[in-house]
Parts: sequence; C-alpha cells; structure tokens
Amino acid sequence: MPDTIRLVDYFYIQISDKPGEGAAVLNHLKDSGVHLLAFHGFPTGRRAQLDFVPSDPAALRAAARKARWKLVGPKKAFLVQGDDRTGALVDHFAALAAAKVNITAVDAVAAGGSYGAIIWVKPRDVRKAAKALGAG
Repeated sequence: MPDTIRLVDYFYIQISDKPGEGAAVLNHLKDSGVHLLAFHGFPTGRRAQLDFVPSDPAALRAAARKARWKLVGPKKAFLVQGDDRTGALVDHFAALAAAKVNITAVDAVAAGGSYGAIIWVKPRDVRKAAKALGAG
C-alpha cells in the first residue's frame, strides 16, 4: 500500500517546563474530546512548546479558549502514513532534496506494522514541498 501524505494544520502553545504541565494539557484535550493526529513537545529555554495536529482544528481552538491558552497557528506540516519498511522515509526525503526544500524538523515512529511521520518545512517552502511530495 502506498504512503499517504497530507498537508495538515498544526498549532502550538508554550507552557512551563515543569513536571505535570504536559499531562495537564493532554488531560484537558482528552476531556474536551480533541483527537490528535500528531503531538510533539520539546523544551525551549525555560519553557516547553507543545505542537498539536488535530483532526478537528475547531475543537482544538475551543478547548484552547476554554483553558485560556495562547494558541498559535494554524501553521503547515506534512503528515505521512504507511506500511512500515526499511527506508520508509528515504524517497520522501530525496524528493524534497531534489526540489531544494530543506527539512526543518521531522518525527517518525513505527508501531504494529505501520509508520507515521510529521515533516516540517519553512513556510516559504510549503507549496514546493507539497508538489514534491504529491501531498493533497
């Protein structure tokens, strides 16, 4: 089965980089019925940034309003899904390289015979990357 590549909206918030803060955020999203296609968190200075790719951006916005979070976005990224195999991302990386698109960041994971990845590129490169990846 061929990989599916979608151009998706992502949003982020910044929180205190302390134990339990991320759990509280994810619990609020769970209680609000927000389904995430992807989630990424990392430290930035003395804070932490949490990136969300929701299946329903309106639900994420409503949950953020209720929690009084400063939600930034939407911004664009690429969600890749497919059957796990050796070198699963190689062709996608090569296509971006051939189009002279630099990858800003990537996260990927394999589980249960499938894999998924989220690829970030600079905003100015989103259209070129979408064409190179055949993203719809």
